[in-house]
Amino acid sequence: MKTSRENAVRSCTSARLKVARVAILVFCACSSAAAGTLTGTVRNGTNGQLAAGVDVTLIQLSGGMQPVANTKTDPQGQFTFTHPDIGAAPMLVRAIYHGVNFNQPVPPGTSSMQVEILESSTDVKTINVPIHVVIFQPHGANLIVGEEFQIENKSQPPQAYFRPDGNFDFTLPENARLQQVAAVGPSGMQVVQSPIDKKQNRYAIAFAFRPGQSVVRYSYQLSYPGNSATIKIPTVYSEGRFLVVAPPSVQITGDGLVSRGQERGMSLYDRQDVPAGTLSTVSVSGTAPLQEPNGGAGQEQQSRNAKQGGGPAGADAQPVPARLDALKWPLIVGFVLLFGLAGVLLARKRTVVVTTEKADEDTSLPMPRNSNSVITSPISLVAPGASSNGTAGLVDVDAAVSTSLDLLKDQLFRLELRRQAGTITQIEYAQERERAEKVLRDLVRG
Repeated sequence: MKTSRENAVRSCTSARLKVARVAILVFCACSSAAAGTLTGTVRNGTNGQLAAGVDVTLIQLSGGMQPVANTKTDPQGQFTFTHPDIGAAPMLVRAIYHGVNFNQPVPPGTSSMQVEILESSTDVKTINVPIHVVIFQPHGANLIVGEEFQIENKSQPPQAYFRPDGNFDFTLPENARLQQVAAVGPSGMQVVQSPIDKKQNRYAIAFAFRPGQSVVRYSYQLSYPGNSATIKIPTVYSEGRFLVVAPPSVQITGDGLVSRGQERGMSLYDRQDVPAGTLSTVSVSGTAPLQEPNGGAGQEQQSRNAKQGGGPAGADAQPVPARLDALKWPLIVGFVLLFGLAGVLLARKRTVVVTTEKADEDTSLPMPRNSNSVITSPISLVAPGASSNGTAGLVDVDAAVSTSLDLLKDQLFRLELRRQAGTITQIEYAQERERAEKVLRDLVRG
C-alpha cells in the first residue's frame, strides 16, 4: 500500500514538473516573440491621414545597413515586422513614398513606432536660401573652394521639396574641378550626393528637402598661379546673405563685399541680399598660414580641456560668439575640415561621389558639429619616405586614404546612430567622437 502511494506521489510530482517545464518554455517563447516583434503606423504629415499601401523596409544597422524584411502598410497604415534583433539592437525602419526615403530609428526596447511621410512639391518656391557661404583655402598651386547653402523649407502644410531629375541647381566657376557634393537634412545626418551633370559647369542634386533647415555643401579646385586668382561665383537662388571666409593671410576683395573682421582665426566678408542670377567677382591673393610650432602642444591642451569639460577634442573651450552662432559656425568649420582637407586627399580618386538611387537624408556621414578646428597649413599628399614624384607612392597614399576614410565614415555613422538610439551616454559619445576626429587629423597630417 505504501509503495503504491509513493509511486502515485512520484507520478504526480513528475507530471507537475513536466507542466512547469512546458509553461516555462511557452513563456520564454512568447517573451522571445514579443521582443522580436515591431508594430508601427505610417502617417502622412502633409494631410494628417494614415498611409495605406506604402512600402516599408526593416534595416539591420550592423553589417552595413542590410535590409532584412519588407512589407506594405495595410488600409489602416499599419505594419508589422518580426526579427530577432528587434528590441535587442538598434535598427532602422524606412518608408518609401513617391521615391523619397523616410527613415525612423528603432532603438533597443522599442516595440511600436510611428513613421511620418510627406507629400512632395516640385515648386522651387517651397525653399529659400538665407545664407550662402564660400570658403577659400590656398593649397600650393591650387585653391580649394567650399560652398555651403543653408536652405529653409517653411511650407504649410508641410511638404518635402523634391524632383528626381534634380531639384537643387548650382554652377561652378570657370575651369573649376568638382570634388564632392553632400546634403544634410534637419536630422543633421550628411548624405554624399551624386551630382547630375547639366554641362557647362552646371550641376544639380536630387535631395528631398524636408520642412526645417537643410544644408547643401560642395568643394572644388581652381588653379592658383602666383598665389592669386579672380573668381566669378554664380548665384542661382536669391540669397539673404553672401558670406566669404578665408585665412587671415589671404586678401579678399569683391563686388559689394564688406569686411566683418575676424572670428575663430578666420577673416569674414559679407554682402546682403544677393538676387538670383548675380555673378559675384571675388579676388583672392595670398597663401595659407604656416602651422604654428607649438601646434601639437595646443592640440594636447585642447584635448585636456575637452576631457575636463566633457567636450570633443579640437573644440575650443571658449563660447561661440553670438553673431557666428547664428550662422551655424560649427557647421562651417566642420565643412572646412572635411571638405577642405579630406576633399584634397580624395581629389585623385574618381569614385569619391557615392551614387544614391533614392533621395535619403539619413544614411551617411554626419558632419562634426562641435569642432572649431581651422585649416592652418598645406596638406602633404606624399606618404612618409615616398618620393613626391613617385607614382607608386601616390597610388599607395590613395589606397590608404580611401580605406581609412571609408572606415572612419562607417565609424562616425554608427556612432551617430547609437546616439540617436540612446544606446550610448553623452560622455561616451563625446569620447568616441574625440577619437574619431583625432584619427581624421592624424590621417590628414600623415
